[in-house]
Amino acid sequence: MLSTVLSSGCSDAAGLAGNLFAFVLFVSPIPTFRRIIRNQSTEQFSELPCIYALLNCLICLWYGMPFVTPGVILVATVNSIGAAFQLIYAIIFIIYADKSKKLRMSALLIAVFAFFGMVVFVSLRFLETHLRQMVVGYLSVFSLISMFASPLFIINLVIKTQSVEYMPFYLSLSTFLTSLSFSTYGVLKFDPFLYVSMFLQVEHLRINVYLTRRSDRKGRCCSLYLFIHTFLLGKYRYQMELEQFWG
Repeated sequence: MLSTVLSSGCSDAAGLAGNLFAFVLFVSPIPTFRRIIRNQSTEQFSELPCIYALLNCLICLWYGMPFVTPGVILVATVNSIGAAFQLIYAIIFIIYADKSKKLRMSALLIAVFAFFGMVVFVSLRFLETHLRQMVVGYLSVFSLISMFASPLFIINLVIKTQSVEYMPFYLSLSTFLTSLSFSTYGVLKFDPFLYVSMFLQVEHLRINVYLTRRSDRKGRCCSLYLFIHTFLLGKYRYQMELEQFWG
């Protein structure tokens, strides 16, 4: 009984921490969109991260609903907030984008809501509870893959400019902390669809870290690299990779 209470308390704490870090993650693009509003242009920013993030939040919101997956309501709450933020960002992007980007973004936004509506309809109409959780769970994993792969579309720009201006550092840090919290939450809830996301996000973060070495802020990048690799890989492997990192 005591172990059950402790496990429940720890999982709730991890879920609340995930909500907190996720909120930081959701507000981290605000400086970017303030810049877009100030300059009245989307410049070279890509619309894909926003679209994929919105799709992921909607799918994960549906996964966290009690009639899909009982007992993980914190997943639904955080992703409802995330979906609202991403929708606002998408609207701002449409307002200030050039004509071609405006049309493309509008079409993608319609496609996202059409797909989400289809998922809701099919899962409620045709799938039993266990199968519904499994199907929506796999969709949430696929949406995570698409969301954290979307920044790869601007790798050429980052390499060309030797700057991570269009791939913010703190966005990666918030992503890692969010994934760590919700992975712990998933482990304590015995939900593989939650804790598998950690490894996807860590790989995304590793890419950002390696790209960040091309900027002039190596010290800050190295601090994050030290934290991640000491935690995940052990200090000896970290020391070997650090030598390669500083090259």
